Amino acid sequence: MKRILIADDHEAVRSGLRAVLAQRADWEVVAEASDGSKAVAAAIESQPHVAIVDFSMPRMTGVEVARRIKQYPLLTEVLIFTVHNSSLLAQQAYQAGARAFLVKSDANKLLLAAVESLLIHRPFCVKNGSNEFGRELADAANVHQGLTPRERLVVKLVAEGYSNKGISAILNLSVKTTEAHRAAAMRKLDVNSTAGLVRYAVRARLIDA
Repeated sequence: MKRILIADDHEAVRSGLRAVLAQRADWEVVAEASDGSKAVAAAIESQPHVAIVDFSMPRMTGVEVARRIKQYPLLTEVLIFTVHNSSLLAQQAYQAGARAFLVKSDANKLLLAAVESLLIHRPFCVKNGSNEFGRELADAANVHQGLTPRERLVVKLVAEGYSNKGISAILNLSVKTTEAHRAAAMRKLDVNSTAGLVRYAVRARLIDA
């Protein structure tokens, strides 16, 4: 069962999203939140596969929610949901860690496809119609260079100074598995040192410079 979090300060919007998502029997809305702070707490507690987050919420914006979620060792993919068709906001969302940016007026026809894409850890890019975010997200997505979500998470933790043993404890992996993820990431990024991983993590905005 795929777990989904919905965060929006309007009950009517959350209800509408639930109705659309209910079309998939193997998807379950495991948590809801009415403001940004509650959204982060709900994501940490429920560890959803996908978090659908309104851009404009009380206490914390959707972009900040995405940024906070990505600070934790979660594999949650974030979809920012908004009434604003703005490439600038899309860029901000991606830089914060979101992998999809969807205009609310497009939800009925695009929401299921967007969630499906995020469930296999691919950014969702709309390249025509009223949604103008596709090119920005597609270009920015190239920075991940084929790393899996787990490999990106390992690189992030390496760049934050954790040892292989420490990463293994955080992610509940064997040290051998952690080493394998680290080696695979280094091979894909064509780097041969921890410093190279740190430079990539800064460039890809996995950590703050």
